[in-house]
Amino acid sequence: MYKENKILSFIDARSGSKSLKNKNIIDFAGKPLINWTIEASINSKFIDCTIVSTESSEIAGIAELAGAEIPFLRPLELSGDEVPLIIPIKHGIRWLRENNMITFDYIVNLLPTCPLRTTEHIDKAIEYYFQNKKTDEDALVSVKRLP
Repeated sequence: MYKENKILSFIDARSGSKSLKNKNIIDFAGKPLINWTIEASINSKFIDCTIVSTESSEIAGIAELAGAEIPFLRPLELSGDEVPLIIPIKHGIRWLRENNMITFDYIVNLLPTCPLRTTEHIDKAIEYYFQNKKTDEDALVSVKRLP
């Protein structure tokens, strides 16, 4: 929570990668790739809930062992590579509201393919957002300039 704002961490981890099969759960430095993101999220001092949205029971099992919540398995029709990310996010928000009677004020979308992002990065981004936002419609997206 950040100043009375409940924050959901949403990790989208579908299984259907065309370029690298099962990329979200391949071994990266001794653990499944997704675990790095889950651990960074769980250790955040501001994130209230970390969920993984996936259609894969294998990914769900790995994510749950890492400490993430898996309140649902995402429908297959929301898991294709042509489905915009906002669709699974809206599905997850609606599911949590209708089935768990829980809502959040803000969502932090964390990609499971960014294992070098740390808890400190997440917390600094959340602090930066709240210190600099001008309207409730503002968003923060992190980017890195490539050489």
